[in-house]
Amino acid sequence: MKRLAMIAPLALMLPAAGGANEAPASRTERLQGTGITFQAPVQHQVRIEQRVVLRISPRSTSARQNLLAEQPRQLPAQEYEEKKIGKCLPVRSIAAVQTGSGNQLLLYTRDQRIISARLEKACRARDFYSGFYVEENKDGMLCVERDKLQSRAGANCEISRIRQLVVDED
Repeated sequence: MKRLAMIAPLALMLPAAGGANEAPASRTERLQGTGITFQAPVQHQVRIEQRVVLRISPRSTSARQNLLAEQPRQLPAQEYEEKKIGKCLPVRSIAAVQTGSGNQLLLYTRDQRIISARLEKACRARDFYSGFYVEENKDGMLCVERDKLQSRAGANCEISRIRQLVVDED
């Protein structure tokens, strides 16, 4: 009996006599020559991962004209100045994108604001002519020097600065 007690732990470590690829709900094994059977539990691991990737599309020409029509009428050629708004912007507030000059994107928000987003130096705004993808973070924000925008053409760029464009009163 002492020998049996010493062999039993080793028998638990041995694979089942069945196929190696099988994964039964429970495994019943018999120690040879002893008549003792035992049931070894089968353990499974499950990993659940979730990624939310948002697509920001270019705004149609008619929608941009409607946005500009809703602003107060002033001189035909309005000039805009940039106003600081912090380092982050709620990503779900972005309704559309338009390319600007150089490395600047214009983001149109659902609350009728226009946000200027400067891309890192090595990036060109024209790569984002058909919109971009951004992975949503836990905080739901798009932040400077943290999040990467992926253009539909394949470019991957960080935002280096964001500012709100407001009509210059001077």
